[in-house]
Amino acid sequence: MWQTIRAEAQADSVAEPLLSSFLYATILSHSSFEGALSSVLANRLACAQLLSTQLLELFNEVLSSDEGVRLAARCDVAATRQRDPACRTHADCLLYFKGYHAVQAYRIAHALWGRGQTLLAVALQSRCSEVFAVDIHPAARIGRGILLDHGTGVVIGETAVVGDRVSILQGVTLGGTGKDTGDRHPKIGQGVLIGAHACVLGNIAVGEGAMIAAGSLVLKSVAPHTMVAGSPAKEVGAVIEPFPSLSMRQEGDCLEWEKARMAEEERVEADLT
Repeated sequence: MWQTIRAEAQADSVAEPLLSSFLYATILSHSSFEGALSSVLANRLACAQLLSTQLLELFNEVLSSDEGVRLAARCDVAATRQRDPACRTHADCLLYFKGYHAVQAYRIAHALWGRGQTLLAVALQSRCSEVFAVDIHPAARIGRGILLDHGTGVVIGETAVVGDRVSILQGVTLGGTGKDTGDRHPKIGQGVLIGAHACVLGNIAVGEGAMIAAGSLVLKSVAPHTMVAGSPAKEVGAVIEPFPSLSMRQEGDCLEWEKARMAEEERVEADLT
């Protein structure tokens, strides 16, 4: 993947000379994927309290010492390139896609949280919320091959769990339902597709390969390979594909929801008459 990214950056540098210095500084001057990723994140998250040089050293240290973070970062690049038609190249994902940046910053914060550096982890979470408009608690557990499409407005709570190969669109909340402490956030199975501005609340399970329609409010567990939609969400059909997160097709559940909505309207009208 690193050789592919370098080749893409080199081609872009020739095609657009105005960006040649930028591409050299962010990709072509680095000897590894980890070095380039650390540089991109450090420059994006730097502020008066967190200097870019300090962040660069921190990110390099975490990436060099944690094989899981390194592998997940590559899987997330591949996921974004494969599932987002707006992602032209792997290099574009690394350089410009803030959903990807937010997930990688979370992964570093999660590693820090796991080794007891909770203050620094929370500081990174706060900075990511400011810069990317994405708020992921560093204690949340998130798998590999994650697409955070656009990313703006995504909130993932402290005890949330997200499986591998999940796709999450903008404005999604994986949150709690009150002031209770302890295990209080959703558990999302692998291959789930969550539509824009959906809210999944409470310690509930969304089964493998399920699909949540845009704008839904999910308060109860969702069975595997099931489509839910509405507020509150109701089951509206079955998901035929093993992992809807990979195809990103939402037409099916929208059509099923439209049928279900019309049937519900007819039922209500019949009750009134």
